[in-house]
Amino acid sequence: MPKTEAELMRFLADLGIAASTRRHPPLFTVADSQALRGEIAGGHTKNLFLKDKKDNFFLVTVGEDAVVDLKQIHHEIGAAGRVSFGRPEMLMELLGVAPGAVTVFGLINDRAGRVKVVLDRALMEHAVINAHPLTNEATTSIAAQDLIKFVEATGHDAAILKVSA
Repeated sequence: MPKTEAELMRFLADLGIAASTRRHPPLFTVADSQALRGEIAGGHTKNLFLKDKKDNFFLVTVGEDAVVDLKQIHHEIGAAGRVSFGRPEMLMELLGVAPGAVTVFGLINDRAGRVKVVLDRALMEHAVINAHPLTNEATTSIAAQDLIKFVEATGHDAAILKVSA
């Protein structure tokens, strides 16, 4: 069973990570987020769940306005050839979330470490990072350095690379 939002919050608290969460109607796109979130300071995320031809999976987290060249990103992230979007079934199996709720916090569910996480360098320049807490009905804010701490606590390497244009 995938972790719940409450379990994620306990995990963050156990790591000593301060997090604040705002509830809102379900948000499925960046445009929805921009229209409904109000004034939440910091960098807001857009997440790409990708796979390569050898079934390696990647979660690429960039700023909401970032432009990513999907025809070239495989060079930056170390994929075996070009990438495509991962199927919803694999998204649920590996990260425990559905399309429209993809989030870096889904790494808590990748206990086998099958997903390589890539955080865009430009996003990480923000002091605060905002992401869905396993549901698209809320936004959770944490410090950028705490995001790295979270990623590493889930057993993943926090690869910070320039992947946006």
